[in-house]
Amino acid sequence: MLQRLPVAWRPLLEEYLGYLHVERGRSPHTRLAYLRDLTKLIDFVEQSSPGSSPDQVGDADVRKLLKHLYDLGLAQASVARILSSIKGLYRYRLEQGYSDVNPIADVAAVPLSQKLPVVLSVEQIDRMIARIDHSSPEGLRNRAMLEMLYACGMRVSELTSLRVSQLFLDANFIRVIGKGNKERLVPIGAVATKHWNFYWEHVRRDQAGVDPAHSDVCFLSRRGKSLSRNMVFMIIRDLARAAGIEERVSPHTLRHSFATHLLEGGADLRAVQEMLGHASITTTELYTHLDISHLHEVVANCHPLGGRAVQF
Repeated sequence: MLQRLPVAWRPLLEEYLGYLHVERGRSPHTRLAYLRDLTKLIDFVEQSSPGSSPDQVGDADVRKLLKHLYDLGLAQASVARILSSIKGLYRYRLEQGYSDVNPIADVAAVPLSQKLPVVLSVEQIDRMIARIDHSSPEGLRNRAMLEMLYACGMRVSELTSLRVSQLFLDANFIRVIGKGNKERLVPIGAVATKHWNFYWEHVRRDQAGVDPAHSDVCFLSRRGKSLSRNMVFMIIRDLARAAGIEERVSPHTLRHSFATHLLEGGADLRAVQEMLGHASITTTELYTHLDISHLHEVVANCHPLGGRAVQF
């Protein structure tokens, strides 16, 4: 992808991507996302000023790009991410001494509206489970995956890279490697453990044709390789549709549900933060929510006046 970009941009982008890899611990998937975002700026600038270099980009160019992206109908969150990628590149230039000023420092961040995430009820999750074909090897795998996503609140990338050597089921926890290669220990419940063991004993342990490079990966495709993120997404999406769930459901929905159900059950916010692998508790507060019916129930049960009849 770098080779198709203008020559004037390549050295800076190669160095910046290396910095993201070595010093920031960003995954190949994340680095590619950064590159795609930055390519949008470069392509946009090239249309009006062919042959421009990073030194020739100013705040007016970035603001025009943001307006262009909005006109194309990009979501607010997508535009905010692209701007964040651009700002990161120009902060890096300044920190490395390639420039005395940051020409886009005054471009304001895109304000994001707070949207409550989709959260499944326990009954909806049970309906998804009921749609799994437990008579097939893939069905046993999918049941174990769904149980583990919901029981441990993992990101889909953490699930697809999870290895058998990271499971410590006798001690009831797993070692999850999250963003930036940060490790965390997450408890795993008896139900998820039961379905993993069943999948391991009846399918995974003796699966034929396993790629040697994927021999320690927990969840494999029929071809013996680790599942892609898209494959897991489609499995969860199709189960939700089969269960009659109208909302858009993804593996991340199970992560939302994991966190929300813990909080509704009285879990400490910081404990949830640690299990989700969030660096800041602010992220956890935005990531989870309590529905209004639960808040009414909390007030009714816990406030001194909450359950009393009103008298005049």
